[in-house]
This record gives sequence, structure tokens and C-alpha cells, in this order.
Amino acid sequence: MIEALKKLFLEDPKENPRSADEVKRIATAALLVEVARADFAQDAEEESAMAKLLVSTLSIDEKTVNELIAEASDTVDNATSLYEFTRLVNDHYDYAEKCQLINAMWQVAYADKSLSKYEEHLIRRASELIYVNHEDFIREKIAASKS
Repeated sequence: MIEALKKLFLEDPKENPRSADEVKRIATAALLVEVARADFAQDAEEESAMAKLLVSTLSIDEKTVNELIAEASDTVDNATSLYEFTRLVNDHYDYAEKCQLINAMWQVAYADKSLSKYEEHLIRRASELIYVNHEDFIREKIAASKS
């Protein structure tokens, strides 16, 4: 399975055997897992927020979400940088979807009612790598903090 995931990230997107939806799902889940782990304490609130966000944004059932989170966790464990995921986002998301992803990342970060500097740094870095402008980065942060 790890080799298949490595191929997903290393191949040219045009040669990828996975559908665009599958690629979007794994990239989204992986970035949310990264945020949940950023403060070195992935807790139940963050896991619950991740699952709810994936169900609502990707329109998939809970069983599929649990499998996706497990796959994304394995992928994150073997990743060397955020670039592996943000490249997929840049290849497959439009700007509005990128903003929604940043909002989802903020929601996971705020799920445990505390925002660590590591979570904020990770989201800022991801935002820069997927070319979300600073104004939208802040707008999504404020929107997520109110929800």
C-alpha cells in the first residue's frame, strides 16, 4: 500500500491511475491529519472534526471516511514534506476549493478549543504553498474560529 501511495505523489498527475476525486480526497485528508498532529496531541475533538469535515466536504459516508483517514495517516507517516500534498491540491483544486480546504484546516485546529503555534504555522505554510492569498487565509481563520 505504501508503494501505491508513493506512486500517487511521485507520478505526473496526467499519468496517475487514480481519479481526480480520489486524489482530492487523499490530499484533503492528509492535510487535515497533518494539522491534527501539528501540536503533538491528536485528540478526540480533532479526529471528530476531521471526520465531520470530510463527510460534509467530500460527500462520502462514515465508513469511507474512516478508511480515508487511515490511508491518509499512513501517507503522512511516510511523507517527507507538505509539498507532496500541496502539489496535489495545486493540480486538482480551483481557488475556491483551496479556500475551503484552508477553512477546514482551521476548523480542525480550533476543534480542541486551543490553537497552537505549530498548527498556525502549518496552516500558514500550506496556504502559501497552495497560493491562497493572505487576505483569504485570515478570512478563513476568522470564519473557522466563529464556528
